[in-house]
Amino acid sequence: MFFFFFFMGLVSLILIRKHILLCLLSIEYMVVSLLVVFSIYCLMLSSFYLYLFYMTFCVCEGALGLSVLVSMIRFHGNDYLNSMFMW
Repeated sequence: MFFFFFFMGLVSLILIRKHILLCLLSIEYMVVSLLVVFSIYCLMLSSFYLYLFYMTFCVCEGALGLSVLVSMIRFHGNDYLNSMFMW
């Protein structure tokens, strides 16, 4: 069931490519669904260091995505992906 959530996030990432904010939300949805699966896996192995390591990378990925979004809005004035490639 959790892999269904991951694939729904992947489908929304593929279909909705107009705004970078929607792409980032789809990626975060996929990361959270993998985090749930990984938490169950780490609970069975009693290895919470791996879970903490993965959570650290998830937070860094979210912060990096938000910084890209802010810099894109500052330079281009909006978050449309098509405006990046217009000359």
